[in-house]
Amino acid sequence: MNLVDPALSARTQDALTREGTPVACPSCAAAQTQLFYKVENVPTNSCILFATREEALGCLRGEVALHFCSDCGFIFNASFDQFLTEYSGRYEETQGFSPTFSRFHRNLAAELIERHGLRGREVMEIGCGKGEFLVLLSQLGENTGVGVDPGALPERLEGVEGAERVTLIPEYFRPDHCASEPDFLCCKMTLEHIPDTASFISTIRAGLTEDKGTVVFFQVPETYRILEHCAFEDIYHEHCSYFTETSLRRLFEDCDFAVSRTAIEYDDQYLTIEATASGKQEGDDGSSLADLAQLVASFPERVAAHKAHWRDRVKAAAAEGKSVVLWGSGSKAVSFLTSLDLDEEVTCVTDINPNRHGHFMPGTGHPIVAPEELAEIKPGLIVIMNRIYKDEIEDYVSSLGISCEVTFL
Repeated sequence: MNLVDPALSARTQDALTREGTPVACPSCAAAQTQLFYKVENVPTNSCILFATREEALGCLRGEVALHFCSDCGFIFNASFDQFLTEYSGRYEETQGFSPTFSRFHRNLAAELIERHGLRGREVMEIGCGKGEFLVLLSQLGENTGVGVDPGALPERLEGVEGAERVTLIPEYFRPDHCASEPDFLCCKMTLEHIPDTASFISTIRAGLTEDKGTVVFFQVPETYRILEHCAFEDIYHEHCSYFTETSLRRLFEDCDFAVSRTAIEYDDQYLTIEATASGKQEGDDGSSLADLAQLVASFPERVAAHKAHWRDRVKAAAAEGKSVVLWGSGSKAVSFLTSLDLDEEVTCVTDINPNRHGHFMPGTGHPIVAPEELAEIKPGLIVIMNRIYKDEIEDYVSSLGISCEVTFL
């Protein structure tokens, strides 16, 4: 789920955050945008594995300064500094250990194969992570796949069925990686990491021809939900670009793509778009932009109250002598801990991904433990970082013989 070479990015922190300087929209190039949410001193790498508590506490830090473009609806972190982020082999982003996510991932691959006739075809993924989705496309459609990601670990695919047709390139994406047009090009949970969105999409479009008919599929976090539900845990430094259906469609159409389908999936958390290289389309987005602008205007007050609620709830549990455990050690937990300034009130963080066990949370140094260790820790409160996993986590907690309060964001 990673991105492009930092050298390709023209947007840096110093150029954009000088107080009083208008900040242009990197998606539609509107001359001025509105700052509406700011968080300082946040870790710049939420998914990096830190081997010691000291390393985790000493992690690189930056800030989040969300700006809203009233012209196209795009939201972005104007304080994002790509040179403070790291995408390497120690970037651990996989969700594949969750049965819930694995079912969704497999069904998504099957639906795309069926909808676009992807059988025995050439497929490519930009920001492929550890390659799980490419393997699914290979297994279910006997497709040949190429994945580009600086955090790719080809050795993880050794012996996996279908992996013999998958090639992982552990590099930042460059235009020459698309020199040979694939039949299907996907980019999942990556565009939100890219600051110069219009430049990136235009680069991809320049490598595609209308005659080839390559289908392009992108998946990003859905931002309307984040604003509506004050999901501050879904706002962090690496996510520099935030899309709603309106702004994502506008971006692709401005870059000369014909959009064939958009959808909101996975408990309204993911926004997807499918398109082909074609002429620009025009759409009426006035009403949706007005709704979005209202959410942006009220967000600061609403999110402050939401943060206060969770801060008070965790501190109250700790004051009662309960061990508080967060379930899920990814970016949501990093944002939860740092945004609420929680320290000793939280005992530890747990995760079913064994690659995370024995490491420490960026910024706060909380240990990441295996779920099996909770039987000894005896938590009094477990806070689930992603509600879509509620049922599977409650079953897991029950199987461990643990009886405690379990809640979710």
